[in-house]
Amino acid sequence: MIPFSYNRRSLFVRKVTTAASLLGIALVVFVFSTVSMLAAGIEKTLVSTGYPDNAIALRKGSQAELMSGIEREAMNIMTIAPEVASDAKGPLVTSELVVLIVLAKEAGGVSNVTVRGVGERSLDVHAGVRLKEGRMFEHGKREIVVGQKLGGRFTSMRLGDTLKLGRDQWKVVGVLDAGGSGIDSEIWGSAEEIMGTFQRPVFSSVTARLKPGMFGAYRARLQGDQRLGVDVKTEQQYYQDQSRNLALFVSVLGTFVAIVFSLGAAIGAMITMYAAVAARMREIGTLRALGFSAGSVLFGFVIESILLALLGGAIGVALSSLMQLASFSTMNFDSFSEVVFKFHLSPRIVVGSLIFSLAIGLVGGFAPAWRASRMKVVDAVRT
Repeated sequence: MIPFSYNRRSLFVRKVTTAASLLGIALVVFVFSTVSMLAAGIEKTLVSTGYPDNAIALRKGSQAELMSGIEREAMNIMTIAPEVASDAKGPLVTSELVVLIVLAKEAGGVSNVTVRGVGERSLDVHAGVRLKEGRMFEHGKREIVVGQKLGGRFTSMRLGDTLKLGRDQWKVVGVLDAGGSGIDSEIWGSAEEIMGTFQRPVFSSVTARLKPGMFGAYRARLQGDQRLGVDVKTEQQYYQDQSRNLALFVSVLGTFVAIVFSLGAAIGAMITMYAAVAARMREIGTLRALGFSAGSVLFGFVIESILLALLGGAIGVALSSLMQLASFSTMNFDSFSEVVFKFHLSPRIVVGSLIFSLAIGLVGGFAPAWRASRMKVVDAVRT
């Protein structure tokens, strides 16, 4: 076989063509990796909103809290279920109301923002949420706390500001830190006050912290009670379902774009390798005259193409990792509200991007390598 060091050094002898191919492949892999990171970031943001021991109940047939309605009597029945965990303050249950409002962005334009009316046990049930600044709102007052990702993106969202919700003015008294989950894009206030302001007589959902291993029994109890008329999911499953349509749309669109770009990159790699073959005919003839077989030449040129593609892929992944430094927002198709998220680069995306670049190198390099291996020794040496 041709020594590997020969193929490695060959890439750096032709600096211009190698650099052009590296740039093309790196840009394609950057697009592929970034789109995958976008879908992963959206899913991570929404799924991380759910707590593993929490169960959420919505009206039967409702796909989202915005479309759900639960009466107070049903809420009281769910609160006293034996599967619900308790502490010194009582059952760990929060009844919540979700409404959408339209707010002006500081950069211009408007967008939907989720307003969540919560109960007194909200911070205890949503264990991953804490106060970053200020204090929690007081029930019975027109006070709200806002997710940390809303400040700076929307007007009247900083600590101490006054925001108009419905017919009333509400004071921002605190900032929530939900660890990058979807709650960081929400406004929280007292459920009773929010219901009065928006004239909503029922809750949207009931979320309960369950005792370990009791989700199956809790779901069977609630869904089997004809008085309630609810569907029950784990909180993580609910938010995963909320992210599915948006993540699928991004993945399909991104895959289409990546395929189109990859064809261009494969053609670019092929042109580069054809140019390398044309410029190295005498060199190839010399290798054959020295005793290297056609298969060895074929393998050597394919290796060069794969090395080129993997190096370009590594550069593309490194560039895409910089996208994690910024925050972005998009519309959630299920909740119709804006979600602020960050791109997420996982080991699976890194491996997938490198495999993608390897495929580009293999496809782009095989045909030129085949041509090189089929050349007659005498013709190659005379060139």
